[in-house]
Amino acid sequence: MESTASNESALSFPRRFWRYQSERFPLVQHSPLVAAFSACAVIFPTLLADAVLPGWEAFAGAFIVCLWFFFQLRIADEFKDNEEDTQFRPYRPVPRGLIKLRELGILFVIGALIQAAVAWYLAPALLIILAIAWAYLALMSVEFFAGDWLKARPITYLWTHMLIMPLVDLFATACYWLPAGSHPGLPLVAFLAASFANGLVIEVGRKCRQPDDEEDGVPTYSKLWGRDRSVTVWLGCQIATGAFAILAALAAGTVWLVAAVLGAAFAYSLVQRRRFINGHHGKCIETASGIWTLALYLALGPLSWLLVR
Repeated sequence: MESTASNESALSFPRRFWRYQSERFPLVQHSPLVAAFSACAVIFPTLLADAVLPGWEAFAGAFIVCLWFFFQLRIADEFKDNEEDTQFRPYRPVPRGLIKLRELGILFVIGALIQAAVAWYLAPALLIILAIAWAYLALMSVEFFAGDWLKARPITYLWTHMLIMPLVDLFATACYWLPAGSHPGLPLVAFLAASFANGLVIEVGRKCRQPDDEEDGVPTYSKLWGRDRSVTVWLGCQIATGAFAILAALAAGTVWLVAAVLGAAFAYSLVQRRRFINGHHGKCIETASGIWTLALYLALGPLSWLLVR
């Protein structure tokens, strides 16, 4: 381990960063999801307004800001969890010396400058929404100044941290409606609620493990609730997401499409739940979460525009 860490630390920063992202924030996996997420957020309010799509700048801006924001969430976790990672997960990139927290901090700041520049270019008022999301991220990074209290209450910890999802989505939607002077109204609330519930799907899904895969010092929902119950909660989060998505689709006139796409994705999740309960690796649940997420945002956004408009 020490020899490997020494060899890695001697690599150039671009090579070290490439290894880091492949382990902790794989762009090949995240980019398509963020692209669907941001494109949906831009398209959905145009469906509500029965308007034409905005220019490419809105789509590119939403994607750039969202991708950086999710990467910043990962960086914030590296700082917040460094002590525990060093003790329980020394194989991770920061504890083993592949990349330094200072380097990640610099990347965080660079990302913030890029986000601010993009927001200013699209509409200076977007900086207000961006600042709100940054402020919430800052509070998350210090566990809302109540770390021990939150960790003793895992469900509260879960939902308070997942509130960041609708804030990021709010910014992405505003890349259209704020420059256009449009007002999405109550249907946007249902859309943001679906985003929040889907954050729960992702978070619970990535922490469902088989008993032999559990690690000391690593909190998971399968450890908290048991394997079978945790994956049932995961399905429940999908049902909640689907319900909010249907409410949002009602206003956009795309209920049948959203229901059909999410119905197919939910059927796939049911199959993966059975595989997981029968002993298959927890990766199948995490993968199903990604497929569900992709289905959600494609159905509410690009597919609705292409097939219903």
